[in-house]
Amino acid sequence: MPPLPTLSGREVVRVFVALGWEVARQKGSHVILVKDGHSATLSVPDHRVVAKGTLRALIRAADLTVSEFVSVAEER
Repeated sequence: MPPLPTLSGREVVRVFVALGWEVARQKGSHVILVKDGHSATLSVPDHRVVAKGTLRALIRAADLTVSEFVSVAEER
């Protein structure tokens, strides 16, 4: 499993948008992402650095592997 990159909240949102998620709204410092056919919503903190555990939980909630997320993140 590749190590998780250190990303800002906005960078994490860009990666999830590239994976088919859409920005539904922003409430305070959190960006809410939704995807058709997916029951979960993702709440991405708009911070300078997203904590590794938070990022791993978002990846898990999106039904992705760390490898899939990292490969798309490296393209950006």
